Amino acid sequence: AMALRCPTTTMMMTTMMTMMTISTCSAFLLPSSPSSFVQLASSSSSRVCPAFLRKGSGPGLVVPSVGKWKGRGGASSLRASGKKQESAIDDVSVILLAGGVGSRMKADRPKQFLELEGKPILRHSLELFMKIQGVTRIVIVIAPEYRDSLADVTKKDARICFAEPGKERQDSVFNGLQETALDTSLICIHDAARPLVTEQEILSCMNDALEHGAAVLAVPMKATVKESEDGKFVLRTIERSRLWEIHTPQIIRPALLREGFKKVKELNLAVTDDVSIIEQLPAPVKITVGEYTNIKITTPEDMPMARSILEQRRTMKAA
Repeated sequence: AMALRCPTTTMMMTTMMTMMTISTCSAFLLPSSPSSFVQLASSSSSRVCPAFLRKGSGPGLVVPSVGKWKGRGGASSLRASGKKQESAIDDVSVILLAGGVGSRMKADRPKQFLELEGKPILRHSLELFMKIQGVTRIVIVIAPEYRDSLADVTKKDARICFAEPGKERQDSVFNGLQETALDTSLICIHDAARPLVTEQEILSCMNDALEHGAAVLAVPMKATVKESEDGKFVLRTIERSRLWEIHTPQIIRPALLREGFKKVKELNLAVTDDVSIIEQLPAPVKITVGEYTNIKITTPEDMPMARSILEQRRTMKAA
């Protein structure tokens, strides 16, 4: 996979072809028309995703080498094509990135500490990783002034430690990497601002990374993506069938990640996500097809969306 980049003067404009209001959020699993929903089959059930979840929410886009997205049914065939043991893997180190300021939330504290369903956003993914068998280290990249808020979990779970946030994402990941064991089997990097990732997604991505060396959760792009050189007029439309919206976790073998960091430093490169480091070697990165519900909390309107997804999950579990 290759990172899709534009020059400094180039911007990507994402045009949403279908819109839904937040008031319809709670019913997002009920299909209305083929144009506003996409069917994604998992091993246990079929799921649908509304247009309002199609906005860009990942750190970047990649051009995959696994074949083109063919629309309805394509994701399920891609998901089924790999060896999906979805079993726990021994000795996995997690780097949980929670050092962002989150200025776009316009809140009185960083977004990862805002409450979602009675607990901070950060706690949702942290508690999930704490439950996953095989996770032996959890490095939370977080500013020192916020660490006391996690005292209750750090006292009872010796696997948890802290690392300093860096100036850029890659610096934060590098700092977190220094707190992991050299012989750990996998490094699992996750954004604390993605509280809705599922255990199934994590285990699938872990198994892909174990087999291929590096793997990333992603979903096929639903929006039409256009390129503009001046920010005023469209230059061209980019072929959507080859584009993927990248999520986290991004999971990499430690030796490969360290080699990638060495290459990035030698070339003085800035990268926006973790597998971009691996692309510089170059080395293959496996795409693990994820769920559209793994949204990144970035702006205020994402909060009611996240609450609705959690409510829908509770309803489905109760049924």
